[in-house]
Amino acid sequence: MESNTIRLEQADKRFLWHPFTQQQAWEAEPQLIIERAKGCYLFDSKGRPYLDGVSSLWVNVHGHNHPALNAALQAQLQKVAHTTFLGLTHPPAIELAQRLATVTPGQLTRVFYSDTGAAAVEIALKMALQYWQQCPDPQPQKQRFFSLANAYHGDTVGAMSVGQIDLYRQAYAALLFSPVHADPGIPCSCPLSCTRHGVPCIHEVERIIAAHHRELAAMIVEPLVQGAAGIRVYPAGYTRALWELAKQYHLLFIVDEVATGFGKTGRLFACEHEGIEPDIMALGKGITGGYLPLAATLTTEEIYRAFLGPERTFYHGHTYTGNPLCCAVALANLALFEQEHTLDRLQSRIDQLGQGLRQLATLPGVVATRQCGIMAGIELQTSPEQPHPERPVLQEARRRGILLRPLGNVLVVMPPLVISEQEMTFLLNTLSIILADRNGV
Repeated sequence: MESNTIRLEQADKRFLWHPFTQQQAWEAEPQLIIERAKGCYLFDSKGRPYLDGVSSLWVNVHGHNHPALNAALQAQLQKVAHTTFLGLTHPPAIELAQRLATVTPGQLTRVFYSDTGAAAVEIALKMALQYWQQCPDPQPQKQRFFSLANAYHGDTVGAMSVGQIDLYRQAYAALLFSPVHADPGIPCSCPLSCTRHGVPCIHEVERIIAAHHRELAAMIVEPLVQGAAGIRVYPAGYTRALWELAKQYHLLFIVDEVATGFGKTGRLFACEHEGIEPDIMALGKGITGGYLPLAATLTTEEIYRAFLGPERTFYHGHTYTGNPLCCAVALANLALFEQEHTLDRLQSRIDQLGQGLRQLATLPGVVATRQCGIMAGIELQTSPEQPHPERPVLQEARRRGILLRPLGNVLVVMPPLVISEQEMTFLLNTLSIILADRNGV
């Protein structure tokens, strides 16, 4: 087994190019090769277990190797693995669309499938742009988008354009279009200490939208929390205030629930916390419980009807759109939320995480801790001597059997929703030991 592990590690370094990875550093380090998984644990090629502290990049919901999800996949494999969705349809896609239209907030009645969250966002942007050209009262001048500073919506061209994290954009600036954007002010830094219906930091957003609303097709927002910005949580009511501004100034409201959807905020969708009814919703990550690549863009009947007509077509679609295997597993994923009372059971883990974060916030070198449901960020102090304080912490966490992935100097904690009390205790206690003894790391 040792010789096979060495062979695989050498082949990885020889042939692979990993995403969002500093390859020079990667090739200089020993590789962790994951061979199997069960529950909240991943097992490497030597059989050692690691707690999946970031749910395999924010996707795993009910744990790895779940028998119900395995069974759904195996059953569909006996029928059809793939058929084109261009000009054909199939039962899993139909049933999943009906289910998504039922469980999502508001009047989202139409489902357009894709395979990644970034693709779901691209579809949302194209849908919004074309809607204003074809709606009953056409406004073709509405060609721009509003987004928030520090937003992340994916790594394809349109998604990068409405994203506002320079690290992910600067090399590709020549490809990108320019959105209108404003700083959400987290924490509030507005010199006016302004409020709108009790919500801080909305004055500047409203000023910008008022100046540009005639050219704005839509506003795109990560509801409640900006994930890739370091788990930056909005003030209570902030997302709803943005939605109200969009309605007031006749912008379509796009919610990017790729990261927040499927339970991570404590409800099935983050929009539910503030009673938001979006015009368009992008879903991904947890839609299949972390099993297969599937995404969906949902919209209203009003927007859908603007695309009906003999010369009207929405020109978007990928080869594996609506794959039957993905849709079958997604249906089983949604069923598990009800069968296992996932969200009811999750609340105690959210509370446990919050208590642990409050204790971690008192430790030396911890600048702040932030939480939205089971999503958490632990921001570490940087200095000229230690510009990357997260690196030794991650290495020590791995040595102790926990896998995490940071966002800069922010440690992200986002385990599967089914993490047990004992597993959460292990995660929090381990981080507490490491952070309390930074000199020993």
